[in-house]
Amino acid sequence: MAASATADPDWRRVSTAPTPYTVFTKLIEKSPQDDRDYRLIELDNGLRAMLVHDAKTDKAAASLNVAVGHLNDPDDMPGLAHFCEHLLFMGTEQYPGENEYQEFLTKNNGYSNAFTGASNTNYYFSVSTNALPGALSRFAAFFHCPLFAPSCTSRELNAVDSEHKKNQQSDSWRISQVNKHLSKEGHAWRKFGTGNKESLSKVGRELKARGLLGSNGNGNGHTNGPVSGVIKSADGSFAPPPASSLVPSSVPSVNSTSSELEGDGGVVGRETRRRLVEWWSKEYCAGRMRLCIIGKESLDDMADMVAKLFSPVKNRGQVPLPMIIEHPFGPNEIGTMVSVQTIMSFYVLDVLFPLDYQHRHWRYEPGGFLAHFLGHEGPGSLHSYLKNKGWITTLDAGPQNLGRGFAMMKVTLQLTKEGFENYRAGMLAVFKYLSLLRSSSFPAWYQRELSTICATRFRFAEKYSPDNYAIRVTQMLAYPVPPERILSAPQLVEEWDEHDPANSGEHEVHETLEGLRVGKGRVVLMAKVDEHERVRGNVAEWETEPWYGTSYRVEKLDADFLAQAESPNDIPELYLPGPNKFIPTNMNVEKCLVDKPLRRPRLIRETPLSSLWYKKDDYFLVPKAQVMLAIRSPLANASARTATLTHLFAELVNDSLTEIVYDANLAGLSYYLVGHTDGLCLILWGYNDKLHVLARNVLEHANNLHIKADRLAVMKEQLKRGLENYFLNGPCGLSDDFGCYLMQERKWTMEEILAEIPSVTVEEVQAQMSGLLSKINMRMLLLGNMSKDEAVRLMEMAENTLQASPISIPEVLDRTLIFPNASNYVWSRLVPNPNEPNSCLAYYTRVGSALEPRTRVTLALLAQILSEPAFNVLRTREQLGYNVSCSQWASPGDSEIGLRILIQSERDPVYLEERVEAFLDEMKEKLFKTDEIEFEEQKTGLEHAAREAAKNQAEETEGHWRQIRSGYLDFLRCDNDADLVKTITKEDVISMFLSRIHPSSSSRAKLSVHLRSQKPPAQKISNSAMEAFESLVTARGITVDGQRWRSELTGNGEPLVSHFERYWQATLAGEPAVTPEVGKEIMASLPALLEQHPAPTESKGKIKDGVVFIEDPKAFRASLKVSALPKPLVDWGDLPTSIQS
Repeated sequence: MAASATADPDWRRVSTAPTPYTVFTKLIEKSPQDDRDYRLIELDNGLRAMLVHDAKTDKAAASLNVAVGHLNDPDDMPGLAHFCEHLLFMGTEQYPGENEYQEFLTKNNGYSNAFTGASNTNYYFSVSTNALPGALSRFAAFFHCPLFAPSCTSRELNAVDSEHKKNQQSDSWRISQVNKHLSKEGHAWRKFGTGNKESLSKVGRELKARGLLGSNGNGNGHTNGPVSGVIKSADGSFAPPPASSLVPSSVPSVNSTSSELEGDGGVVGRETRRRLVEWWSKEYCAGRMRLCIIGKESLDDMADMVAKLFSPVKNRGQVPLPMIIEHPFGPNEIGTMVSVQTIMSFYVLDVLFPLDYQHRHWRYEPGGFLAHFLGHEGPGSLHSYLKNKGWITTLDAGPQNLGRGFAMMKVTLQLTKEGFENYRAGMLAVFKYLSLLRSSSFPAWYQRELSTICATRFRFAEKYSPDNYAIRVTQMLAYPVPPERILSAPQLVEEWDEHDPANSGEHEVHETLEGLRVGKGRVVLMAKVDEHERVRGNVAEWETEPWYGTSYRVEKLDADFLAQAESPNDIPELYLPGPNKFIPTNMNVEKCLVDKPLRRPRLIRETPLSSLWYKKDDYFLVPKAQVMLAIRSPLANASARTATLTHLFAELVNDSLTEIVYDANLAGLSYYLVGHTDGLCLILWGYNDKLHVLARNVLEHANNLHIKADRLAVMKEQLKRGLENYFLNGPCGLSDDFGCYLMQERKWTMEEILAEIPSVTVEEVQAQMSGLLSKINMRMLLLGNMSKDEAVRLMEMAENTLQASPISIPEVLDRTLIFPNASNYVWSRLVPNPNEPNSCLAYYTRVGSALEPRTRVTLALLAQILSEPAFNVLRTREQLGYNVSCSQWASPGDSEIGLRILIQSERDPVYLEERVEAFLDEMKEKLFKTDEIEFEEQKTGLEHAAREAAKNQAEETEGHWRQIRSGYLDFLRCDNDADLVKTITKEDVISMFLSRIHPSSSSRAKLSVHLRSQKPPAQKISNSAMEAFESLVTARGITVDGQRWRSELTGNGEPLVSHFERYWQATLAGEPAVTPEVGKEIMASLPALLEQHPAPTESKGKIKDGVVFIEDPKAFRASLKVSALPKPLVDWGDLPTSIQS
């Protein structure tokens, strides 16, 4: 039994259980709003679990957090923790099928995922409540008897590599790694956390090159492959060696070219797997594991289930929560400015300071207290000063726990072009504000406000998805707080003890402030290289970060700047904020007594100008409300220019309100105004006490906005940069957007919007504002803790504020462009980013109308059945790429539906389309062979998904708003679809698949978007070309060691041509009988062999007969049929007359 629980009187031994465990006896502090029951237990192996009984949940979930992450990687094998996360899922001794776990979850309305952090790795799933025991049994086995299947080694190495390549053009990943790279020498924070094939295979390749790997890829004589023909679990088949894993065998075997199992990566792959199992056998210790289970089972049943399933996990005697106290910033890393070149076009300035680990300061949270001031956006704030200068668009500040034991305070300025030109003055302002804080005393009411805001948020916290909550709980289980406060302490902050100032939170604040000095921090300045050199000149040589290739340079901050930054604040515009008037005072909940919660909103008011839908919150019972208001006008999106003007107008309104509404946002009341295809959409959410005040402020500002030229210039620059950066996004998102463009009636390309921005004037935006708001139709939905009368008054206020004339509804409805039956279209484009290595395929088939219930439900069932095999075949088995998905799609306006398959890959899109159609052919056979039991399980899973209830007000509002916005008003669709699922037959699914999805169908409607990378992939060489080259060499009378070159070159799939050339150049140069001229002559034959024997992975695929390429997308769109105007599918009869005031 774990010593921590045994020695503590607050823990009680439960020895009568089938598998004994220890239970925490105190009540777990929770929100009064929380109707779930909690129990904390500890197993004899040290694993702690929070059990959550939720009688109302319709979804079960589990999360297991292991207190090791990429900071625990071996120094010589970066990415091993991440690789472990990948390979761990590939079967267990109890459930050896590598996709058995995913299949079980999919047919039970579930899914799973995992992520590797700096100091933790988290695994989680969600599933239908009745399937929790089966899912948990499969889940638990990953932690006590994983196979780390040798046959999957090479595939998962490729998956990790593909994931890294996906991130190589991402500035966030690149800049993060630069900051890590510039840590003190030897600190764990320097590590390359994601890893790639290179970092994970380097040790094995080096050992192999020195002849130190045997045929099992293990110099220590241990086998990690199958034993007696049976694959055993990691613990069962691999005993960690007593000495270092790098000590070679004294009598190394001759290198082997054959693999015991296909896909094990040869001797190099086997060595990587051996190191993985060795690492896992040491680091994955039960005492480091924190588990959370959420379900409908009783707490006793859950406790017995957890004890039985997780007790086999070994406690390996490791420190439960390993800490790294030393900070990655040493003397050489502080007082510096790092300039970083970006891929995308933006200007950002980060000011970073080492910070004490913040979880230790959970009572008063001094880092959060200071972030409240640094990130404030009200009058007197740093944000307000810099924004009024025209130097920033946004400012964020806050503490970040980088790893368990060390943290960072980060202030981020999103700069304008002018702000970048004045970056020194901008970063000096940050230090001047810190000087202001150091010279200030903080009245206790500041902390009291923050404490009140946190307490109110905790008191009225709503539920969210069980899997996300389980993840959150497992992370809170690692907080250094009393066990009874595991749920409350991370979410609350205590008031200061005014009677003991020396030990109060204010003392902690001033201590923390002393660390936020210019000589103790680092400044990071980010922009594209031409902007750096335009503003600063070529002041120093650029260096290169090794993993992402990011260019950077480091300079010490000059003495003059250091002196200015340490001097007292002399900027009069900077001062501390006043009290927050938006903190709610009326938190009463008007409970609506109903036998059963209403399933839809009611139409309670309708005029020629507006319609108002209303639903009193009768389930969540919190003092909050959600308001959705669509202000619809045909002028908003009549052309690319008016769409641009509408977007700029909405952003200018938001910009003008920053100082006014910031306190409301802090106090839990927020809004957002956004331009939409049919006008403007205003969203308000939060505590209802002062919601009407915020709504009036926003609408009055929108109606009376006086546009300033300087702020329009900032918004234009921001929009321009955003659109330019859009083209540098990953191909997966771009291809889906391009597909959407082909299917939406009123849709403009980003190129068209970009072309309009430079010439936009103040007068044009002002005119657009007046015209757009003069003739409108409004739809509002209010859901929450507000009365019907309050809802009506809110709608009346909107009408009275805007003083608009009504328009007819059809003028503003979204409509779909329908690509026809018996079609096979391809739109081929280049990936805009020339350095992006990935291509993408977005493959759409249109099934029919979303308004036809049987079609809709049959497609949903078919998409569910295909989703897991698509991932397993196209990603796991065929290794086409990291991003692979198969799902249902709905057209803009929600009138048409179909199946969509997305693949982001280094392979050509034509080849990807070939593989998709081969997959669909394979699924044809699978569908016919599906037995009735499995088919009924799939139906049950879909029915559970359709009946899944909203978890909070926001989710319920979103579901109703979609029906109101579309115009169909089909509020009970999910309930009706759930009932209809029961009537769907296997024959229905097969018939739809054969007629609407399968490539052999003569009637199917198919469209695909091919985004092709401009970056040529590294050329590979086929096995037949290598053998032909061997024959050519031996024909010259040269002795060839066939076993050696195969072992050297083919251990991990097709080698690169460059590797092949280097090997043979060195080999031929070492042959005394081969002159340099002969060697060159032999190597000169290689290009012809590559052409004669192309590598299978070099195949670009072949376009099938009947494909029609879209050469002119505008003409194509113009040729398509437009969907019918949406009309209500149900006449709810809520109003006695059509017009009511």
